Amino acid sequence: MRYYLSGIFVGLLLLSNIVAVKLISLGSWIVIPAAAIIYVCTYPILDVLTEAYGKEAARKTVQTGFIAQLFAIAFIWIAIQLPAAPFYEHQEAFETIFTAGFRVTIASLVAYLISQNLDVTLFDKLKRKHGTKKLWVRNNVSTMASQLVDTTIFITIAFAGTMPIGVLLGMIASQYIFKFTIAVLDTPIVYLLVALCRKKEPEITSEAVSLQS
Repeated sequence: MRYYLSGIFVGLLLLSNIVAVKLISLGSWIVIPAAAIIYVCTYPILDVLTEAYGKEAARKTVQTGFIAQLFAIAFIWIAIQLPAAPFYEHQEAFETIFTAGFRVTIASLVAYLISQNLDVTLFDKLKRKHGTKKLWVRNNVSTMASQLVDTTIFITIAFAGTMPIGVLLGMIASQYIFKFTIAVLDTPIVYLLVALCRKKEPEITSEAVSLQS
């Protein structure tokens, strides 16, 4: 289960970067990038990895995701630079979709590294305090705190100086409300995935619990 979860984590992470160029509207006042819908799913997966396999397993997944993003950026750049076939008519559209601004790319990487590692750290500290009890507490606290940090860092680095502070704060608030809601709703899924991990690999998950207690 660990490797399936890690693979899904990295896959969702890369997919969120691809669809990030589209903005979607939820109601009349919440505007978020399409990536947010996918990216929020990485946090419960990381919480399950921390709960079932321990902090180090989760941190390795975060590191793998970071390396995968760097490779993706490099290969996308190479694909853009390669000469298009004479009959290929969509080079400009291809570049528009897959080229993010430098600030946005840096903002994404910095926010990812800080927030995902914070999620693992907070979750692990609460697990050491509560043992196997109160999974819902550490899942929600770690996710809500780390997603607030992620949203704040990303929007600040990507857009500070390009729009009024009030607009920046509005973007942070609206995106965080969406992420906060998802964090609450994903708790049953976290319980289900943790139960599956413990059922399929009881010896590994028991070792993770003993190491953290």
